[in-house]
Amino acid sequence: MRRQSFLAGVFATAATNPARAQQRPRLYRIGLLFFGSPGGSPEVDAFWQGLHQFGYIEGRNANVEYRFAKGAVEELPTLAAELVDLKLDVIVTPGTPASVAVKNATSTIPVVFAGVADAVGAGLVPNLARPGGNITGLTSVSVELGGKRLELLKTVVPEATRIAVLFNPADRANVLVLKELTEAASQLRLMLHPTEVRRPDDFNHAFLSISRAHADGLFGAAGALTFAHRQTVVGLAAKHRIPTLWGHRQFVEVGGLMSYAVNFYDQIRRAGAYVDQILKGANPGDLPVQQPTSLELLLNLKTAAALGLTIPPTLLAQADEVIE
Repeated sequence: MRRQSFLAGVFATAATNPARAQQRPRLYRIGLLFFGSPGGSPEVDAFWQGLHQFGYIEGRNANVEYRFAKGAVEELPTLAAELVDLKLDVIVTPGTPASVAVKNATSTIPVVFAGVADAVGAGLVPNLARPGGNITGLTSVSVELGGKRLELLKTVVPEATRIAVLFNPADRANVLVLKELTEAASQLRLMLHPTEVRRPDDFNHAFLSISRAHADGLFGAAGALTFAHRQTVVGLAAKHRIPTLWGHRQFVEVGGLMSYAVNFYDQIRRAGAYVDQILKGANPGDLPVQQPTSLELLLNLKTAAALGLTIPPTLLAQADEVIE
């Protein structure tokens, strides 16, 4: 009788309180290592948009541990180690430097990268079709765009013979991009003026060097350092009146002249699909690295007018977005 009374009580409690009868959803722990800064970040918003598509809600079935490098590439290994020590279910790493840092820190925790310039060249995966190991994601093919980017600059500045390249030698992606640009420049009969920046204090000196070299245009490689200080570098390009093509749309959004690249927001958003598959049991090494299906050209006509440039109608027709 006592046993029957006890069981009756349990069933009665479950009937009157369905929440107790249902099993609570698992709370997944996800890491995000971002080379930018916290606070109103559209990249973080894109990250959550990707997770929401698959039903992940902050505090209900997913908690996120954030680490922000604030543009300091040298801080990424330490921040990566902190995330690895937390023994998370998966870590998401936008950009090449963050991805390399986490790959070097763990061979067991699944890693999903996004916006990586060259996943094979950076040593993240042996091949795109079957990455193997604990890492996969989305590549931006930024390295392969060197020739097209120089052609676009020549379209805007037809008389150009010398193009400066703003890059950070501590950023593996920047190094790979510069190598491709160097090979493409020789075919286009252009001279390059590589200009190093390793820290924010280098920006002013770098643009003075570019100006003294009489560069006709500039390609600004996107990376942890320039991205975090994009308003500064875009302002210096305007001050020195240098037509510049940037490595991400975010530079044009704050006043840069033009960009030709994959949509970085979209890549971070799409990383959510990989996170979902991995949390449901997929092996990251079996998930092929995705390449972009489209690239976008952004033009800022206000900046062009300030530089005294007329954008050819043929280029305007090609633009995916025009800021006026």
